[in-house]
Amino acid sequence: MTASPMPPDGTPDDTASSDGALTEDAIREALRPVIDPELRRSIVDLGMVRSVDIKDGGEIDIVISLTTAGCPIRSHFQTAVAESAGAVTGVTSVNVSFDVLSDEEKNELRSKLGRGSLPEGALAQVHNVICVGSGKGGVGKSTMTANLAAALAVEGNKVAVIDCDVYGYSIPRMLGVSRRPEVNDARKILPIDAAGGVKVMSIGFFVEDNAAVVWRGAMLHKAIQQFLEDVEWGELDYLLLDLPPGTGDVSMTLAQLLPQSKFVLVTTPQPAAQTVAKRSADLTAKVKMEIIGVIENMSGFTTPGGERFTIFGEGGGQLLADELDVPLLAKVPISEPLREHADEGTPLVVSDPDSPAAQAIRQAARGIIAASPRELPSFPPASDPPPIKLPVTQHAPVIRTQP
Repeated sequence: MTASPMPPDGTPDDTASSDGALTEDAIREALRPVIDPELRRSIVDLGMVRSVDIKDGGEIDIVISLTTAGCPIRSHFQTAVAESAGAVTGVTSVNVSFDVLSDEEKNELRSKLGRGSLPEGALAQVHNVICVGSGKGGVGKSTMTANLAAALAVEGNKVAVIDCDVYGYSIPRMLGVSRRPEVNDARKILPIDAAGGVKVMSIGFFVEDNAAVVWRGAMLHKAIQQFLEDVEWGELDYLLLDLPPGTGDVSMTLAQLLPQSKFVLVTTPQPAAQTVAKRSADLTAKVKMEIIGVIENMSGFTTPGGERFTIFGEGGGQLLADELDVPLLAKVPISEPLREHADEGTPLVVSDPDSPAAQAIRQAARGIIAASPRELPSFPPASDPPPIKLPVTQHAPVIRTQP
């Protein structure tokens, strides 16, 4: 859903007046908190506010530009824009209408965002996208992703996972699903439902068992883009992306397609893993993706007799978190049941929620929830919504909407 350019000089037509009259600047600033749920940016920054017309008596006409006439989240914009503009002092009524971007304007927006195409509603109802990466293999990143998804679902969230590790896909096994996805009447791929209601999509669903995938970078990019845009995700609180090792093609693709997604780094305590994870964090910073925390896996092993061994060292996760100035979300101990349940497709956080490893992962999930509040709700596709009614008070403006 997106956006039209600002006026030619890049500034609003109206300026603040000395008598305190309403200005276009004030209205546009009030609209800044309104977020496009797909692109996860302010509609003002995206240039979606085509025009603001201030009339006598505090009546405001606002035109919002969409990429398609049948935008599935049109009602979301209509409600949020009307309420935000209506809160400005002096506004008595707000009329919200829509137009559609020209092909030239769409191309300008694609260039601005650095992406080849704009989604047409596939991620409109996804509130938070969390990338789980490590920079290197062998640190238990996929195990963490599968268990974090299950833990977020246990906390009452709607959750899905995309296995972006095209060469080393393992999420289907860890969540106990293997069948081939179906396609609905709208020609959208339906994700597979795993235990606990977690939805899953992986290249592993489309290849023979244990078959090697030999693809070049361009094909990887297309596969990830298709998983994001051609899958019927529906409403989700969290979409987790299990990234492959390294800092190459897939990470850059995600930065282009999902510029406002957030990042969780998984490391072990040892310096080698910490150093590689730091390089992954550096790339993340370059593409302006926010890191919300670090998970230290394999932080230690405790024998049945209570003796603790730091097999992979001590303190690397906290050191990395301090260096990045982000929280250490959890220290997950080495756990044989964690590995066993991953192999069996039954996440430990569901099968044995009281175990130390499960408790640590659930702590990390709560940290993710705390770090990723919902900015604005998304609404299902709707035709012309009913007028918005505000509580009647002495100073409350009357807000009207129009198709």
